[in-house]
Amino acid sequence: MQGSSSDMQEIFARAVARSKAIGDILVERDALRQIAKQYMRFHGRKPALIIADDNTWRAAGSRAESELRRAGLEVQSHILPAVPRPKPSVDLGNSLAGLMDGNDFAPVAVGSGVINDLVKYAAHRRDRSYSCVATAASMDGYSSAGSPLSDQGFKMTIQCRPPVAILADLDVIAAAPKQMAGWGYGDMAGKIAAGGDWLLADALGIEPLDDVAWPLVQDNLRAWLAAPDAVAGGDPAALSDLFIGLTTVGLAMEFHGSSRPASGADHQIAHIWEMEHLSHDGEVVAHGACVAIGTLTALALYDWLLRRDFSDQDVDRALAAALTMDEKRRAIQAHFGEGQIAARAVEETEAKHVEGEALEARLHRLVACWPDLRRRLIDHLIPRNEMRDLLARAGAPVDSTRIGVSREHLSATTLAAGFLRSRYTVLDTLAEFGLLNQAVDEIFAADSKMEARG
Repeated sequence: MQGSSSDMQEIFARAVARSKAIGDILVERDALRQIAKQYMRFHGRKPALIIADDNTWRAAGSRAESELRRAGLEVQSHILPAVPRPKPSVDLGNSLAGLMDGNDFAPVAVGSGVINDLVKYAAHRRDRSYSCVATAASMDGYSSAGSPLSDQGFKMTIQCRPPVAILADLDVIAAAPKQMAGWGYGDMAGKIAAGGDWLLADALGIEPLDDVAWPLVQDNLRAWLAAPDAVAGGDPAALSDLFIGLTTVGLAMEFHGSSRPASGADHQIAHIWEMEHLSHDGEVVAHGACVAIGTLTALALYDWLLRRDFSDQDVDRALAAALTMDEKRRAIQAHFGEGQIAARAVEETEAKHVEGEALEARLHRLVACWPDLRRRLIDHLIPRNEMRDLLARAGAPVDSTRIGVSREHLSATTLAAGFLRSRYTVLDTLAEFGLLNQAVDEIFAADSKMEARG
């Protein structure tokens, strides 16, 4: 872990040691020279199947192949086109799984988000362990067990197995396109909003905080976000810390058994655009770029929420205005139309829908605990404008139009995102009090006024 601070190294080493799935994570300069040693530790002398795209092949795949062959290993490489970017879909994952039929190849993913997710899924489908060569500090999924893929158009996180080994050559990471580190910073920033969502769920008795995953992420998150300028400048130490932070978040997801430590309303907003195959300037918009905008939107909702005094909220009024499940089904159809996405959104929404006495008890509980909860949220969250500055300095997008999302599209996405997952977030808090539409309208009206003033 050359280049990372000693504190970061210690935290990371303890997390890796705790993992039951990942045996080794090597993060240092010129780490590729050790790939054969790491590979043989976990796969023996099985032939290797390198899966990369054109870009990641040039960045690290070609050398990985050479190093493995130099060690006397049989290697087969499968290189996907980089343009257009490979789609993170179950169909493509199944196609890659087919490459393992009739042989005993051990897969090696060489790439970042999409390549790793596809190979993770393919290896799981064929019950193979796999290794990963990371090529950018662009997202938190290297070490997680979840593979976010689209199945018939619906973006879902499929539980698989993490790689048994991860190798991150900091020279490769530093040479990645600069915007990729900004995407990684955006993905990391989302943990602030996701943490707020978990505090809400904990306070309402829906999903308690995990005494392992929560501190592992949240106690270190400010440090991982502390050097946006250095991240944008390609500083190896800053990129090392960012990569270690993202990978540690992935380990926290393993320890908790779900993506709750890393994902909330910010990701729900992003996933809608990913299901739409959002493109801008001829390229599919990266996950971390979508999450950066989703994070700013979620934090704007929190800013709005924290300005309110819930101790004077009218629970009876909220109950009278609460949507029935039938009304939510109609709203889902209005947002998503017919088809698989709407059907899955209905399933997710049904799983968390409450009404009658259960809803009444939840709303009264929020009113009662609000003074303490509000203080906890203020201590935890970063206000939107402050986060906007951090993201901009790190090279992440901070204006939705920069990723091809108009203000109207962003507003509609925000209103629809709560239907996408059964996970409780700030979107649900506002919706259950009948305040979501008001919050969105007021936030976007204020933003429009600010833009008009220049």
